[in-house]
Amino acid sequence: MTIRVLLADDQALVRTSFRMLIESEPDLEVVGEAATGGEAVRLARSTRADVVLMDIRMPDMDGLAATRAISADEDLAGVRVLVLTTFEADEYVLQALRAGASGFLGKGVELSDLLDAVRLVARGEALLSPRATKALIAQYLTTPDLTNTPAPELTTLTDRERQVLVLVAAGLSNDAIAEQLHISPSTAKTHVNRIMTKLGVRDRAQLVVIAYQTGHAHPGA
Repeated sequence: MTIRVLLADDQALVRTSFRMLIESEPDLEVVGEAATGGEAVRLARSTRADVVLMDIRMPDMDGLAATRAISADEDLAGVRVLVLTTFEADEYVLQALRAGASGFLGKGVELSDLLDAVRLVARGEALLSPRATKALIAQYLTTPDLTNTPAPELTTLTDRERQVLVLVAAGLSNDAIAEQLHISPSTAKTHVNRIMTKLGVRDRAQLVVIAYQTGHAHPGA
């Protein structure tokens, strides 16, 4: 199955470089290029891309607003946004995740890692490196206006699901969660999927945000 990728960056040279890289892979295809956030939203609708590689700083509509628009559109429920940032601890990363992005990468990422990231996000998984997650949590999720956010849906989680939520917030994969809780990987995956369904989120990235906002996970834990 070919993964359809939309490139959103205001620099033509960056888009050209990404296009050449992505189209060198047999399972990846570039279906469009956008120079502004508004154009990215329009092309996401018309091309039905699987993954949008989204720059944050763009004219007309920035990448945050574009990510929010894509995530809020029910017709684009299958579209994943992978945000590209200058630094892993960019001040906009948390906002991007809260807007519905499935993860983020630094623009200095290795080319092979970028390709792996596209595939990972296309599968519906979150891309949050331990280093980036720690920096993000330490700097932003401890601010008063972002923590202790009410989430009534959390009352529907079982004790086991709450355990899994905390481990997801720590950046553990399904296999690592399974090992930690002495369950099978398929059972761990089932727990994660049920949590996402109960909380009404698209992927693991939003679970990380919810876990810290509601106090289920804490910086340094």
